[in-house]
Amino acid sequence: MIDKNAGKLVSKDKLENIPALISAYYMLTPDMSKKEQTVSFGTSGHRGNAYKKSFNEYHVKAISQAICDYRKENGIDGVLFLGKDTHALSIPAQLTSLEVFAANEVNVFIAKDDEYTPTPLVSFAILEYNKTNNKKGDGVVITPSHNPPSDGGYKYNPPNGGPAESDITNIIEKKANEILKNNLLSVKSISLEDAMRSGYIKEYDFITPYVESLKDIIDMDLLKKAKLKIGVNPLGGASIAVYKKINEIYSLDMDIIDPFVDPTFSFMHLDHDGKIRMDCSSVYAMAGLIGLKDKYDIAFANDVDSDRHGIVTPKGGLLNPNHYLSVAIWYLFKHRHWSKGLKIGKTLVSSSMIDKVATSLNRKIYEVPVGFKWFSKGLFDGELGFGGEESAGASFLRFDESVWTTDKDGIILNLLSAEIIASQKRDLSDIYSDFEKSFSKAYYARIDVTATKEQKDILKNIEPKDIKEKSLGGEKIEYIFSKASGNGAKIGGVKIVTKNSWVALRPSGTEDIYKIYAESFVSLEHLKSIQNEAKQMIKKVFKEG
Repeated sequence: MIDKNAGKLVSKDKLENIPALISAYYMLTPDMSKKEQTVSFGTSGHRGNAYKKSFNEYHVKAISQAICDYRKENGIDGVLFLGKDTHALSIPAQLTSLEVFAANEVNVFIAKDDEYTPTPLVSFAILEYNKTNNKKGDGVVITPSHNPPSDGGYKYNPPNGGPAESDITNIIEKKANEILKNNLLSVKSISLEDAMRSGYIKEYDFITPYVESLKDIIDMDLLKKAKLKIGVNPLGGASIAVYKKINEIYSLDMDIIDPFVDPTFSFMHLDHDGKIRMDCSSVYAMAGLIGLKDKYDIAFANDVDSDRHGIVTPKGGLLNPNHYLSVAIWYLFKHRHWSKGLKIGKTLVSSSMIDKVATSLNRKIYEVPVGFKWFSKGLFDGELGFGGEESAGASFLRFDESVWTTDKDGIILNLLSAEIIASQKRDLSDIYSDFEKSFSKAYYARIDVTATKEQKDILKNIEPKDIKEKSLGGEKIEYIFSKASGNGAKIGGVKIVTKNSWVALRPSGTEDIYKIYAESFVSLEHLKSIQNEAKQMIKKVFKEG
């Protein structure tokens, strides 16, 4: 259900009380007998809320010590690059982690001038460091992504630069919870003053090397010559200074909208549920930028840690993330001089329009479970030219096919949209319309349904044999699988495929919901039909009827 205030500017009575929130971070302690208050790494790190005792100083100390232990046990002895976004809890969490890292004699690079650091810049810094150093570097980004202002988050990126895979996060999660159960007795920590004087913490310029290297992955000369009128809204996030540096170095005609940090995010428009959420793929949260679409040749936004993108065109408004992924893939594999063996990475819940575009390009698809971590190795090794997920996160290789980042990079996806327009001189929505003419129209939707922990566990462990139906939406079911075709990893649910449609059923890793993803290449009515049949399938699996 859409909240009556969705898409409206946030009212003052809905703004977060920042002093109270930070006090809760320091004053409240988790109850380890309650699972919701323990450390839990989802598809992108641990996220929580200080008031709900799921993201407090205790959690950050425990996770930081667990990472120190993991580094020691795995011979990771280089610099740890530490970034933070603009959520209110990110600064205190960074300070807490520095007290632990310094006590454990970990060399840490933090942004100079106490600047904020987007997720892709941390990945970029790790990879650049590891190219020229014998020691292995890694990183941490303190961010809950696009979550509401009250939330905090903590992500670990190992030496490959990407989000840590489950075999790593399981170790860190288990260790952190053991530390919490023992009341932090094994945590090494010193005062912040001693940490800053220890010699283990140094300032580092994350922004300049990244921005100067953009010419290696985006045709910045073309953008400059095209003289496009560009609008960018960082949504009060960590990319503000990055776009300022881009303007400074490349002299683009780019307006930076709301170029200031406000931990209450008072300039935001409310999301679908009436909450403040910096989701650059939401038409409600992006209402402000959408309203300016006719002012610019292209406009775009990032979420708070800048790993997601949102593209707004004069004709198409806010592009559906699946639509833009299809366009971006088509353009890159058509106009980059990449070798023929490079594959296209997509998550199993992304649109099958991507598969059809890939076939037209004579490129192979590499399909993985939900989570960008599954693309990191392929991008690092040069097996994938592109990796993207339906939630508006992607990255790709440089012109010379070398790795750029192994984490999502919303900044390069935004700049790529401008390059495509400069090159093709067409609205991106028109390019996507060509795909619909060639391959038929895709009707895609996701439904979120409230679920208990028991229901989520059942759905997470579901197998093809548990689905008894032989047809879906009037078509024969051709495949049912619980492992991704690209890497054989379990998807934490099932995907059911027919000739002209598919549906995927899986629980959320971070919320008390399960998700029904569905797509039809027949009609909107057909989409609704397969959604309803999927709901009945789930009821049978839950033994509800």
